Amino acid sequence: MNAMKIKLITLLIMLLPAAMGLKVSAAEYKHDIYVNQDGSGDYTTITEALEGIRAYMDYTVTVHIANGTYKEKIIIPSWLKNVSFIGEDPEKTVITFDHHANIDKMGTFRTYTVRVDANDVLFKNLTIENNAPQLGQAVALHTEGDKIRFVNCRFLGNQDTIFTGGKNARLYFADCYIEGTTDFIFGPATAYFKNCDIFSKRDSYITAASTPGDVRFGYIFDSCKLRAADNVKKVYLGRPWRPYAHTVFINCEMGSHIRPEGWHNWNNADNERTARYGEYGSHGPGAAQSGRVGWAMNITDADAAAYRSLTEVFSVTSGWNPTK
Repeated sequence: MNAMKIKLITLLIMLLPAAMGLKVSAAEYKHDIYVNQDGSGDYTTITEALEGIRAYMDYTVTVHIANGTYKEKIIIPSWLKNVSFIGEDPEKTVITFDHHANIDKMGTFRTYTVRVDANDVLFKNLTIENNAPQLGQAVALHTEGDKIRFVNCRFLGNQDTIFTGGKNARLYFADCYIEGTTDFIFGPATAYFKNCDIFSKRDSYITAASTPGDVRFGYIFDSCKLRAADNVKKVYLGRPWRPYAHTVFINCEMGSHIRPEGWHNWNNADNERTARYGEYGSHGPGAAQSGRVGWAMNITDADAAAYRSLTEVFSVTSGWNPTK
């Protein structure tokens, strides 16, 4: 009996109780799904695997993804939750696509490789890439959901690598590598970056937050390393995509590519009255404060303690500590 027939029989067995009007416990559904391009798993693509996950689960399903390059444009729909996507190796488990904004007037927000509309999702040990040529905005990761975690992941792209969507949405990036050229981390969500490697590929801007004015926390970079390609010498920490952009760097290592001014007003002096930018305790040749813009925030010890408290940062709508 071939693998396809086995999968079909298994699916029928799973669906039969529900078809007969019987209640099926969560324990009777599959909690572990395996994706492998060689056909040895449950599915050969991640897109197919998503079809095998029940909506609105109260238990966790883990999608194990074997090494391989998966050229797929993926949406994690809003009716899924409690799903973990675990790669085999962050450098060898690669999800990639190549859309950019100038293809058929696509625009920025349709260029994603992976879009996450779901809540309570974990990504670990994998790469999400947009490998489009540098012809326009090209998003690798687009998030709209809440309580999304990324651990030991790599995000590869150029302009607009990561879009963090959703007012009051909460994201946590730990031990991740993020690269790009211009505004390669941007959007309105509250996002915490812990021990991440931030790599600039061009003289430009790292962040372009659009934090709403009534949201206390935007982007927080804690103990991250800011590096750049050898030919990159003039990079700003951020510019405000919207007036109340909030971005802080705490205890980060900053290379010499960071401009003395640190921050840019996006050619609008009015943004200097509203943007919320600051630094605390960082080190390295790019961390010197003597040349910083005068309109940046003065972060106190108390402020820094609040920024480093995940419980406080993520208490915007309900309690959440992504490390527990």
